[in-house]
Amino acid sequence: MTDLPAVRLATPADAYVVGGLLFDFNTEFETPTPSAADFGDRFTSLLARPDVFVALAEDPRTGVATGFGYLTLRPTPYGDGPLAQLEELYVVPHLRDRGIGTALLTTAVAEVERRGAIEVHINVDEIDADTRRFYERHGFTNIQPGEDFRMLCYLRELR
Repeated sequence: MTDLPAVRLATPADAYVVGGLLFDFNTEFETPTPSAADFGDRFTSLLARPDVFVALAEDPRTGVATGFGYLTLRPTPYGDGPLAQLEELYVVPHLRDRGIGTALLTTAVAEVERRGAIEVHINVDEIDADTRRFYERHGFTNIQPGEDFRMLCYLRELR
């Protein structure tokens, strides 16, 4: 694929395509996962929300989905706009290193800026050096301006 990917915002009609991609992502990394159909059901309602969007990359010749970026927005008292969280970014494995991830991230950042967001958060596993380099190459950092220590993300599963 030498053409630049076509990236657009997904609609609820794309829910099962996005669900299938998320299932593939989790399967690739051997992560326990709901089925592609379950993800599709969930994305049907998620994509109808104003605080959720998915940037969907497609092959411009065939229209076949090649990757996606799933983002959520939430309010914050620290500014006059929401915070954005890049929940997932995935490119079909055999199509990586062709600019699809960059196109997805560029589209996602432009869309959160259009929606008035003041910051984008991304969680990355520490051992995933390639992914960390990718985000750093696009201006993301895990060090707050003026500080000399890394930010960390903590979580606690509730069910």
